[in-house]
This record gives sequence, structure tokens and C-alpha cells, in this order.
Amino acid sequence: MSIRCVVENSFYIAWNFLEKTGELGQPDASANIILDAIQAQLRAGERRQLMLANKAIAAYREHAARNRVAPEKEARRG
Repeated sequence: MSIRCVVENSFYIAWNFLEKTGELGQPDASANIILDAIQAQLRAGERRQLMLANKAIAAYREHAARNRVAPEKEARRG
């Protein structure tokens, strides 16, 4: 299977999962986060689609959690 197919399938798995759970945010930003996570894992040598998708989901959730916490910290300081 080509790398392109692996990326497409992994992206599709992660996107659909996040969409079904209601966690997906703005499409452009969400796509970039998912693709960046998949690309990072590919550079590290990972080729298993489900592993790539799972790591992309985890990265997306971490990003979302950081962005949710940041405004609360700013409000406490002000």
C-alpha cells in the first residue's frame, strides 16, 4: 500500500472518530492538527494506519485541551 493511501485512510479514521464523538472543531484547523500528527509519526517510521489514526486523535485531544485551558489561565491573571 502506498504512503498516500496510508495517510488518507489514517486521516479518514481519525476524522470520522472525532466527528462522531463531537470533538471536531473548525475543519481547516482540525485537518492541519490531524495531518501534522500523522506526518510526524510517518517520519518516525510508523506505517500502521490504526496506530497513525490513534496517535492523531490523541494529538488532537491534547491540542484541544491546551487551547481550552489557556483562556482560563488568562482570566485568572487578569
